[in-house]
Amino acid sequence: EEFRINDLCKEWVKRGYEITVVTGIPNYPSGIFFTGYSWFKRRREEYEGIHIVRLPLIPRGHSSLMLAANYVSFVISGWFWSQVTKIKADKVFIFEVSPMTQALLGVWYKKRKKVPCYIYVQDLWPENVKIVTGLHNKRMLHAIDRMVDYIYRNCELILATSPSFVKRIEERESAWRKSRSKNQSKNQSKVKYWPQYAEEFYRPVPRKLLPDMPEDDGAFKIAFTGNIGYAQGLDILSKAADILKQRSVHCRFIIIGDGRYKETLEKEIRSLGVQDMFRMLGRKRPEEVPDYLAWCDAAFISFADNPLFEMTIPAKLQSYMACGIPILASASGETERIIREAGCGVVCRIGDAEALAEGILRLKGMPKDELRQKEQRALKYCQEHFNSKILLEQMEKYLRK
Repeated sequence: EEFRINDLCKEWVKRGYEITVVTGIPNYPSGIFFTGYSWFKRRREEYEGIHIVRLPLIPRGHSSLMLAANYVSFVISGWFWSQVTKIKADKVFIFEVSPMTQALLGVWYKKRKKVPCYIYVQDLWPENVKIVTGLHNKRMLHAIDRMVDYIYRNCELILATSPSFVKRIEERESAWRKSRSKNQSKNQSKVKYWPQYAEEFYRPVPRKLLPDMPEDDGAFKIAFTGNIGYAQGLDILSKAADILKQRSVHCRFIIIGDGRYKETLEKEIRSLGVQDMFRMLGRKRPEEVPDYLAWCDAAFISFADNPLFEMTIPAKLQSYMACGIPILASASGETERIIREAGCGVVCRIGDAEALAEGILRLKGMPKDELRQKEQRALKYCQEHFNSKILLEQMEKYLRK
């Protein structure tokens, strides 16, 4: 499974750390076990000097019931593992993407072995649960709230991917500290902003022949890469394509990735009769993505319309900027702030297909030197704010402290 933690672990190995990753059987985002993996195959592996322990779980599947079973099965396996494992670690680092229940495993290990525990928060809970699942049961949300507090209290350091995440977690931290101690001012916040960075292979590259890319017929090409999920709000693409087709605008959307929403997106594209404006390329290795971006004129980011996503900085933003490509976004909040600060693209209202179509026309109509300026601004901002060397040195200080 392709997450930034892979690169971070490889960097730690280079710096002399011994790394053991405890994870599940790979099945994201397709929902089925990857070829060659099962409950009985490849449960232990070595990768780039990293020891990998894969706990048994139920694959995500394509339904809410299967997804819930996936979450619960990992927690159950994790509890048993944490009670019996003989692995001796000096520190625990939790890479927290949804579900946050996975972090319980790290906390249980920390408490049993009495070692420091750090958590890197990619998704806010319980906010994510309310938005993605539509859950409003007060008892269940209260239970999740207590779980989140339990996890945060048992971590010596909380790292978050955006300033808005830091603020929200600090508000939660302040509330439970205040309820336990009258002298709150003595307690220093343990929440720090540590943004994601783009791996070194994300960089501008020259065009080269790619057999599954369409011929360069002069169309304005827009790339989307990554998870094709419900949270991305990708229904806007087929609607914008329909508007552009009616105006006889020659453009094409290059979709690289997979996810639970992909089949629905393809149906929406067919229903509007805009198949000729899309090229669905499926999953690619991250190392291949810069080659595909080099063929495109802009890269696309979008979200579903929800306050949680205003606080989110998606990892693909850093990847796009590191490749020096103008960015087209249907976004608000942190993502909009960064694109406007950098001056590297066009931002339109979330869910507004008409505004997105106008944004595409704006980019398409820009002179080449103006587009190059946006490319350079993206690269410059990425180097100044998401520099991997600076961020890894900062992480080193946290780990050594």
